[in-house]
Amino acid sequence: MSRKKAFLLIFIGASLWGIIGIFVNQLYEIGFTPLQVVALRVITAAVLLMLYVSLMNRRLLIIKPKDTHYFIGTGIISIVLFNWCLFSAIEETSISIAFVLLYTAPMFVTLLSRIFFKESLTFRKIFALITTFTGCALVIGLFPGWNASLSFYGLMLGLGSGLFYALYSIFGKFVLKKYRSLTVTVYTFLLAATGVFPFSRLWETGDLLIGVKVWLLILGLGLVSTVLPFLLYTKGLEAVESSRASIIATIEPVVATFVGYFVFAEKMDIWQYAGVGLVILSVIIVQESKRAQPIGGSKSLAG
Repeated sequence: MSRKKAFLLIFIGASLWGIIGIFVNQLYEIGFTPLQVVALRVITAAVLLMLYVSLMNRRLLIIKPKDTHYFIGTGIISIVLFNWCLFSAIEETSISIAFVLLYTAPMFVTLLSRIFFKESLTFRKIFALITTFTGCALVIGLFPGWNASLSFYGLMLGLGSGLFYALYSIFGKFVLKKYRSLTVTVYTFLLAATGVFPFSRLWETGDLLIGVKVWLLILGLGLVSTVLPFLLYTKGLEAVESSRASIIATIEPVVATFVGYFVFAEKMDIWQYAGVGLVILSVIIVQESKRAQPIGGSKSLAG
């Protein structure tokens, strides 16, 4: 595969992650709660990924039972809580702000990697941390004038989505030493689906699950904004370094901002748009410092 085609696949994949707010907001309008939308996403993704892997390479489904605890970490502690915080932040704030706060995840990864893996905290990383903090402060309305336009609850949800997604990288660093990335993803979503379903009360939403529209939205959530972008992104990583791929993937919050503006009439002021730019810049700064990573490392945030 040519690098140009790989770049295009990554760009399309990240863009598909960025439009997830379209499906989430419409499912809210139908009557689903954030936790139920999380359940719909992970259950649909788990089923589709199981079918895909079963058809492509069943050997990737073989794991040791004793390694299940790794997938509890990636699936329940990370993916379920990350999705719940992100979807709740979309409901509490807006698509644009929720995705910008989600993109604090690389900074949490930097700090957690320092704590757990003793990775060096370079000047570039410190500068990126300061840039992220400043960008988030602008987005939530702290500057200028310090008149915050975002509730404390909304802020905590947004930062929580970044933190719990960052934990995926921490748990994943251990399990990826044993299994292929597709195996990790399949069992992550299976454990996530198993963990969230008992608390979702989806069995009480039978009246909401009637009609073609709702099933198209669920399919869009699970296929268009979860499984398909993952497959495209992973395929692109075969020919592009993970650091470069992550930089391309910063199109995700940009697309989310456009969706919020053009589809749901969400508006931000000039300072908030400047904050969006700073958060994206901080991600690029951090990823540029990881150019030495092997191909096949990180992936985009909403996946």
